Amino acid sequence: MKNIAAFSLLLFGTATLAVAQEKASPLEISGSVDTYYKYDLNKSSNIKTFFANEQNSVSLGMIDLALKKTTGKASFVGELSFGPRGQYQSIPDVTGGYDPEKNGFNIQNLYVNYAFTDKFTMTAGYMGTFIGYEVISPAANFNYSTSYLFGSGPFQNAGIKGTYAFSDKVSLMLGLFNEWNQYTATRGVSSFGGQLMVSPVEGWTAYINGLHGLDGYGNYSTILDLTTAYQINDKVKIGLNAANLSAGDDKFGYSGVALYPQYAFTPAVALGLRAEYFNYKGISGGPSASVTSFTLSGNIKAGGLTFIPEVRFDSDKDFTQGFFKKDGVTPNKSASQFSLAAVYSF
Repeated sequence: MKNIAAFSLLLFGTATLAVAQEKASPLEISGSVDTYYKYDLNKSSNIKTFFANEQNSVSLGMIDLALKKTTGKASFVGELSFGPRGQYQSIPDVTGGYDPEKNGFNIQNLYVNYAFTDKFTMTAGYMGTFIGYEVISPAANFNYSTSYLFGSGPFQNAGIKGTYAFSDKVSLMLGLFNEWNQYTATRGVSSFGGQLMVSPVEGWTAYINGLHGLDGYGNYSTILDLTTAYQINDKVKIGLNAANLSAGDDKFGYSGVALYPQYAFTPAVALGLRAEYFNYKGISGGPSASVTSFTLSGNIKAGGLTFIPEVRFDSDKDFTQGFFKKDGVTPNKSASQFSLAAVYSF
């Protein structure tokens, strides 16, 4: 009996230790809601910034809802969106397509993590892309309108990846993925990519990204991307995004660079500029076409609410963007707009 009692105590103690080691965190709920007004100064629906395409309209963005929980070394993230910004303008609908007539929810993120050690973590599922500076959720962007680099994608990558942190200053991610922006693969796992993160000094972080495989249009594409931001002090921050994509045998695609200087007058009031040059590569070495864009945005915070007044000027000397004059018919080389967005984060 003594042996049985001792063994029972040992089992109880082991089980108690296992439960203690697998301590679960509370379920975290976060997200955002956004709405906006946009007015084109040519009174035409110009500057289709991937989101906010309407003219002289108070319009909806989306509601974004994210759930996160950690138990021991395992965790999950599930993030859904409802509304035009996520519904069909950037994220596949519940059937895997981009049908504006469907009013279902859309999956932004749905993945699981497991931390094998303090340095090595693996992630599997459907994830917001690691490419680029801007993201779909407006709560994470300083500007409300989005860049041409962002609009060229990719937006999501479904697959499996591993990340190893050599130190607080250097980490490396490698992964295998489906074709871009798809919940499930139509041609099998067809892409591979990686990300090198370096943080040379406090406040400065740079990400060197690469992705090769099937894009959302059926081409085998290669994209190289640099994303970096430097918080110089409490008031000044500078960001940079540069990317080059080559697609198919003809090596068409794009290249571009965007600079993001920002200045915070107070913790609640800041002003930022996005200056972008974007070039569309010609097919088989043919002529290219370019567009430049300057976006001046303010961020005015009140609790969880951020007001974003914004003025944007785009120049399209090659007439690639479909800018029009006031009559809505005559092509124009430039376009300008004003918008006011309200984004509530929780």
